[in-house]
Amino acid sequence: MVRELLFYLVVFLSNVIQSITGFAGTVLAMPFSVLLVGYDVAKPALNALGLLASVYVVVLCRRSIDRRELLKMTGVMLSGMAAGMYIKRFFTGNPSLLYKTLGVIVIVFALMNIVKSLLRREEKKLPVPVSVALLLAAGVVHGMFVCGGPLLVTYANGKLRDKDAFRGTLSAVWILLNGVLFAADLHSGLFTAHTVRLSLISVAVLASALVVGNFVCKKLSRKMFLNLTYILMLLSGISLFIK
Repeated sequence: MVRELLFYLVVFLSNVIQSITGFAGTVLAMPFSVLLVGYDVAKPALNALGLLASVYVVVLCRRSIDRRELLKMTGVMLSGMAAGMYIKRFFTGNPSLLYKTLGVIVIVFALMNIVKSLLRREEKKLPVPVSVALLLAAGVVHGMFVCGGPLLVTYANGKLRDKDAFRGTLSAVWILLNGVLFAADLHSGLFTAHTVRLSLISVAVLASALVVGNFVCKKLSRKMFLNLTYILMLLSGISLFIK
């Protein structure tokens, strides 16, 4: 019972963050949730909640969504996600190694962005090969762990300057990608009675978290918003070393 209550607390805090930034909710929640309720419960439950959270943000920011970038992001990431879902089968015996590898990648990108912010350097346009590689990597990671947000953010920071465009476009990406994962989880039978009950209770927790997160977001300037995003990326990477 204590573990379940702690899981709901993780859901609340991570989705406050998700509502503010349009990313980081699942990547922060996943390591803690795996420890509390297990991977086979955490993955489908958090994915379903992430799907609902993304719908909420998209409704709020629908007029600011960059449809061109949305199509580009989802098109490339879907290819990577298919590869990630396939690769995951070969590493089910050692997920800890994969989490730590992802953690190193996320921490490196976060520190790079934090240094740029401290030096007040403007985001430069990434070369096309680098952009494609980032999106593919984000897709692979998302297909494996529903945690592709930090890599997508690295790509999106140089493309989406407006805060609402950033939140709305990334959330629209998650609706499409998490919808595919949700269907795959249903087909795989991961939504057991226990997982469904946990997910349904978590919806109420999610609703309160989204309201709080949206309120906080309105109080942040663009500079504060970006700095918070970078710090959350760093925390996301560090949290992956827990499992």
